[in-house]
Order: sequence, then C-alpha cells, then structure tokens
Amino acid sequence: MQKLAVLNNQFAHVATAPPDAILNLTTAFAADKNPNKCNLGVGAYRDDNGKPFVFPVIRKAEKQICDNHALDKEYSPIDGLQDFNKGARGVIFGFDHPMVNDKRVVTLQTLSGTGALRVVADFLKNFRPGPLYMSKPTWGNHNAIFTKAGIETRGYRYFKPSTRGLDIDGMCEDLAKAPAGSAVLLHTCAHNPTGVDPTKEEWKRIFEVCKKNQLYPFFDTAYQGFTSGNLDEDGWGLRYFIENGMEMIIAQSFAKVMGLYGERTGALHVVCHDDKTAAAVLSQIKILVRTNYSSPPKHGARIASLILNDPKLRAEWLGELQMVTKRMNDMRAALRKELEQSGVKGDWSHITTQIGMFSFTGLTNAQVTQMVKKHSIYMTQDGRISVCGVNTKNVKYIAAAIKDVVTNY
Repeated sequence: MQKLAVLNNQFAHVATAPPDAILNLTTAFAADKNPNKCNLGVGAYRDDNGKPFVFPVIRKAEKQICDNHALDKEYSPIDGLQDFNKGARGVIFGFDHPMVNDKRVVTLQTLSGTGALRVVADFLKNFRPGPLYMSKPTWGNHNAIFTKAGIETRGYRYFKPSTRGLDIDGMCEDLAKAPAGSAVLLHTCAHNPTGVDPTKEEWKRIFEVCKKNQLYPFFDTAYQGFTSGNLDEDGWGLRYFIENGMEMIIAQSFAKVMGLYGERTGALHVVCHDDKTAAAVLSQIKILVRTNYSSPPKHGARIASLILNDPKLRAEWLGELQMVTKRMNDMRAALRKELEQSGVKGDWSHITTQIGMFSFTGLTNAQVTQMVKKHSIYMTQDGRISVCGVNTKNVKYIAAAIKDVVTNY
C-alpha cells in the first residue's frame, strides 16, 4: 500500500490558550471527590438541592409549542421572531409603554446577551468609533468581547472596597473626564460581579453626567426581574434615561430571568433619534448578523414570546420569578446570619445590602485559594460568589469555611 505523504504540522505555532476561569471552576468541581464540595462560581440559578431549575411556566409554554404541529423549523428572519421582539421590548420599557411600538426603536433577536454584546461591539466599531467606558470591575467577558472587536476599552471607578458598595463619586468623576461622545457600559441591575447597584438618586447623578458630557449609554440587561422580582423596579435606571430623552443601545438576555440558558435567547435594542435613522441602523445590523450567524434559533424565542405576550402566562412567570429571587435573598440573609453568629471577624452586612445573583465577599486571593483547596468551595479568584449556590444544606459549612480562612489566612 502506498504511504501517504506526511504533511508539515500546519498549526505547530498555535499555543494552548488559558482555560476560561469560570468554566475551569466547573470542571474542577466536577472532579472533586469531597462530599461537602460547593460550587459558588456557577452563574446559573440552582434550587435548594443544588440542581438546575426549570420554571414551571417554561414547561407549560414548551408543551403548547411542541403540541402545535402547524409550527415548522424554517429559518427565522435575520432579526428574529417579531412577536418575541415585541415581548422583549415590553420587558425593557414596560408592556404598555409607547416605546413597545415606537418605530424609533430597533430590535433584533440575538444569541442570548453575549451574542447581543458581540453584534453591538461590531456595530459600534463600524459606525460609532471611540472609547467604551466600563466599570471596574465588570463581567469578565466584557473586556474580551469588545477588545476582540477592536474597540478601545477604558475603566471607570465603581466598587469601593472600603465600604463594599458603590463609589458613586469616583464613578461620576471618571465619567466627567471621559471624552465627549464616548460610550459608557452600564449594568441595568444586579451588577456582575459586585452585586452593587446605584440607588435611584445615584442613577439620576449618573444620567446628569452622561447628559452633560454627551456620553452614549449602553445598558447590559442580563438580570432585569432577577434582583427584586419586579421588572419595573429593576429597570428603573434604564427607564429614567429613556424618559429623559436619551438615545441608547441595550443588550438583553433571557438566560437567567427565564432559565433559558442553553436556548440562547436574547435581544438587542437601539433607541434612535427618528424613524429614518432607525431603519438605517436596522439595515446595517442585519448585515452584521447575516455575516456572523445568519439568523437566530427559534425554540427559546417561541417559548419567551408565548409567555411575554399572554397576560396569564406572563403573570405566572412573574410569580415564579419572585419565588426565585426570594430564595436568593433568603440565602443571603441566612449566610450573613451564620457568619455573624459564629463570630467571623469583620462587617458582613454587605452580604445582604448587595443584590442579585452575585456577592463580592471581600475575601482575599489567598483566602479564596484556601476556600477551594482546603474546603472544596469553588468561587472566582476575586472573591465573588453566586448566591444561588448557597442552600439550606450547605450554608453552615460555607460560613464555617469562611471563618477558617478569615481567621487563619
């Protein structure tokens, strides 16, 4: 038999990339044999048994869709399912708000929030060049997405370690120094990773700085309703900007708030000056989508659309969302109580003043290393924990481990 010619190694120069920090935690957790192990790094909701949770209303809507044999599997339009887009606007602006049907608003279904961010990054790079200001710290993938798209990223002060709260003065000072016309990335609610959000009065200060300095707001909306259980309350800052006439761009995810993680269901919205501008913006974003993934998937969008546009199903979803947020808040209170009752040195009030899925514990790098190494409690190296990973069965163990590392490391 004739031997095949041996080709040169065409990719010998490719170095192994470092593992993703979050995904690496999940891998390490899965391999850990400690029966007391806890995964506080995962950015997905877990029930009190530590299991993935599917909203009952999602099951109900999914059954209706699967039982409808008239539905096909044809490609979606480039901008996705229009009923879904309308429902997504309702979440952002309010279901009875005029913006839901306003032609100045561009909306496209995207590959969850991350997909929306990447499309936005390409659009800003092409049509609105300039620096993008992001909070220090911010979600780990933000810098990677925008840097990869060729956008210059800069930081503004946000988290104040001494108070474990918002550095509103530092934030406003940094934004006031940003070049006019810069874009500024704001977390609509449940700031990731800190769990620290502005108050309504602080949102007003941020708005005034953006208005005075002609900054372009860019809201990342991954947790609306996942903080208080109330869409209106969690969307207050974004809606204040809207009511005061600001144009903006919005990336939106339904991964957390509907538990549609693997369905990759999200949207992007661009609030434009007029209808003509909106039509032009839509045409250009469609080209970006077409050359990226062509069109978004249907199944998750059908589920979300059915729920969002049916008042009865929507009410069920909102009720279940309140149940989920209550459990997270209950676990915050339980963890704080255990820490304080066991006499862990320091002030742990931030566990309950911070909100949403994540909490910035204040543990040092060395302490986090021991949490993982000694106690098999997995968390990100910056001390961030997912409150969803805390439950009634492990909260005492977690508190005892924190006491140990705070005392000894």
